[in-house]
Amino acid sequence: MNGLRTLDIPVQGMDCAECTLHVRQAIQGLPGVQSVEVFLASEKAVVQLDPARVGLDQIRRAVESAGYRVPESEQPQKEDTQTAGFTRSIWTLLGVVFFAVLFIVVVGEWLGLFEAVTRRVPWPVGLMLVLVAGYPVFRNVARATLRGQVISHTLMTLGVIAALAVGEWATAAVVVFFMRLGDFVEHFTTERARRAVKDLSAMAPQTARLEKDGVEMDTPIALVRPGDVVVVRPGEMIPVDGEVIAGQATLNQAAITGEAMPVEVGPGARVYAATLTQLGSLRLRVTQVGADTTFGRVIRLVEQAEAHRAQVQRLADKFSAYYLPVVAGLAALTFLIRRDPLATAAVLVVACSCSFALATPIAMLASIGAAARQGLMIKGGKYLELLDRADTLLVDKTGTLTLGKPQLVDVRLLRDDTDAKSMEENIARLLFLAASAERYSEHPLAEAVRVAAQTRGMELASPQEFSAQPGMGVRALVDGQRVEVGNRLMFAEQLANDSASQKAADALEAQGKTLLFAAVDGKLVGILAATDTLRPEAPEALRQMQALGIRHIELLTGDNAQAAQSLAEALNNPAVKVHANLLPEDKIQIVRRHQAQGKIVLMVGDGVNDAPALAQADVGIAMGAAGSDIAIEAAHIALMRDDWMLLPQALRIARRTLRVVRMNIAFTALYNLIGLSLAALGFLPPILAAAAQSLPDLGILANSSRLLRRK
Repeated sequence: MNGLRTLDIPVQGMDCAECTLHVRQAIQGLPGVQSVEVFLASEKAVVQLDPARVGLDQIRRAVESAGYRVPESEQPQKEDTQTAGFTRSIWTLLGVVFFAVLFIVVVGEWLGLFEAVTRRVPWPVGLMLVLVAGYPVFRNVARATLRGQVISHTLMTLGVIAALAVGEWATAAVVVFFMRLGDFVEHFTTERARRAVKDLSAMAPQTARLEKDGVEMDTPIALVRPGDVVVVRPGEMIPVDGEVIAGQATLNQAAITGEAMPVEVGPGARVYAATLTQLGSLRLRVTQVGADTTFGRVIRLVEQAEAHRAQVQRLADKFSAYYLPVVAGLAALTFLIRRDPLATAAVLVVACSCSFALATPIAMLASIGAAARQGLMIKGGKYLELLDRADTLLVDKTGTLTLGKPQLVDVRLLRDDTDAKSMEENIARLLFLAASAERYSEHPLAEAVRVAAQTRGMELASPQEFSAQPGMGVRALVDGQRVEVGNRLMFAEQLANDSASQKAADALEAQGKTLLFAAVDGKLVGILAATDTLRPEAPEALRQMQALGIRHIELLTGDNAQAAQSLAEALNNPAVKVHANLLPEDKIQIVRRHQAQGKIVLMVGDGVNDAPALAQADVGIAMGAAGSDIAIEAAHIALMRDDWMLLPQALRIARRTLRVVRMNIAFTALYNLIGLSLAALGFLPPILAAAAQSLPDLGILANSSRLLRRK
């Protein structure tokens, strides 16, 4: 086992989940290959192999024999991707033109208006149109058949062949149309998933300011090693995981922890790649680089979640696997008993699962369209199916359950003033001085103080003097008074000698609040407490989801336990369980633990740090307006407005949809049973069998259209 290597091999040409299965089987069959994982979103295969027994050339040939490509190098890969994109655009344009014309002709034929037109089209022309439009589908079916596999398009291809055999090219074209429509929807979803991985990768810093022998130089990340010293200046993104060896700074770590509250760091603190230095500068000792950083693991987890997520086989695949042998057997039996090729052809034509293929996607598309108008972007019908069966809800805290912005909620005086002013006046004076001192600060907590003062109608003063203390706070001269506003580190000495102030601060922090201390003319006089605010509609939305069958609700956060518990209490829902101090890999492990217990997991989040858990969950749901682009792309459902009441609405839509789908399937099965019986007995000639396939389509369309009308 010590001689094994792991290779990341790019694979081009994969457009669907079945493609990953074909690539995996092709590589897995090679001697020396220990394991294979194929990722559709990132277009690659991760192969663990024995290099003494198998090499890249053999893997390339195996992948190419399955109908896909492994580029020779990085540059050709980019060129091939551009070429493939151009070719795909041309085929898409031709397909749109063809199917637009076909739709007009077929609808006209259903209405009896274009029967003469379709009869005038020469059969070779119709055959050519069907073969050209359906070539990608027919190619995949042929490959699968050679491997002994039955896929969702196998039965429909058989129906196309039967329709052509009896001269019904228009019916064959209708079958091809619905096959290509389903492929287009799946391809669109795949491209959105790929974009999430690409956007994540683009966020990773590419260079670091390396310090050697007192000289700083910009160095590619690939050349940085653990133990090196990296310098990070104000406003820059930290390029590596490391330990602070010098400097003080305020960091925005939302990309990793998801928490909007800034973090003050100094010597000995651990920092993460892809986090932003807002104030101050740092010297770091590198501990992890590139893919080994916490952010690198976020990217890898998003990729792996695709492979680890339980696969939900499409209903059409299940139906085809059982239905195809039955149809083939019935057709053979008809020929053996009746010796009538027309009756045999009629059996194959009437058995075409065009209507069954419509039963699920038409209802799903109707619901997805209706949901979009209500502010729900659902990325595929299978997520409606999973949503219908979900029983566990995992929720991120900051920006998801809360508004994601600190708000000042408390101003406490630590000592009485000697003049005759009232306490309210003293509090107002303290807030005015603190907000004026923070007037030129970019710190998020400073913004919260300024907003609170302005909300009370205060006109802030311009400080005569101002200085920022990185990692601590600010000092300013306001109305002739020396004002200091900062964190515990800034006032450590005063707090150590003032037990009453220390006790008041501890009590506020126990409530999950973030504190700023204020001193005037050298005396510690007050505490300003800020916290994130619960979304007002969230408690009611959670109660509705419980009523709809969500039995387990858990709160996941990178924040401290006190803040998390305080928010859980505000929900007034004893069923909510709390997990605090979590990193992205901790969240994804919680998701996997529930899935291992057989639960169907919903995960709701908004930040980059939530992306792995969103992708791993059976259904990942991203907050919209406040959510990061990467979270929205990694998730399977996105809320296009930050309204928690959309979540129970999504559950209701899923349940209505699945009821309609089951009705469609039952209707189609009964219709096909009657049609097969009539065809086998000779009561349904091939031409009528082909024409009859349009009737269940109308029934399914009418039933599914109820999802569009329903509010």
